Amino acid sequence: MITVTPQAAKQILKSSGEEDGTKVFLRLAAQRDPDGKLEYGMGFDEPKDDDHRVTSEGINVLISPQYVALLGGSTIDFVEINPGDYRFIFQNPNDDNHRRTDAGGAAQES
Repeated sequence: MITVTPQAAKQILKSSGEEDGTKVFLRLAAQRDPDGKLEYGMGFDEPKDDDHRVTSEGINVLISPQYVALLGGSTIDFVEINPGDYRFIFQNPNDDNHRRTDAGGAAQES
């Protein structure tokens, strides 16, 4: 349902301050703005009983039920957007503005 790339997992662990991914719970969210564009959110959180849970690259991903339809099939990557400017990106087939990236992070049409 959700894929975390090795590069993203490494950065998530670094940001969490944990060496062991089993202790890290990354919550993802998405919503459409008034123009229909998807806006994403992510942060560290504790699991809730109704969360959808996925483990990818050793990262425990939490998604509240209301966001599952918007996030299903997504990949979280950590790429260099411009020289020295690294960011998390969502590659989401549910997003009308979705663009696949190649192995180097360059955007491609989907």
